[in-house]
Amino acid sequence: MSGKSALADYMVVVSGRSNRHVMAISDHLLRDLKDVGIKNAKVEGLTHGDWVLIDTGDVIVHVFRPEIRSFYNIEKMWTVGDIGDATVH
Repeated sequence: MSGKSALADYMVVVSGRSNRHVMAISDHLLRDLKDVGIKNAKVEGLTHGDWVLIDTGDVIVHVFRPEIRSFYNIEKMWTVGDIGDATVH
């Protein structure tokens, strides 16, 4: 996202299989971030587990359920240049 947005340098998009899986992925990531010294990450959506946003400042992580990821299709919105299909499964 560098050069495209001042929000962050990188965006990571991840899918979990269910609400519980999305919350578990997010919890694990937040613990790992704290372990490496990133303790001030902003988190939204953790209580519902449909879409969790974790903002560390330089990196924004989106953890989606597949249906929510497909509906919002943020990869397409933030694709830079002609890189083809930005979706990773």
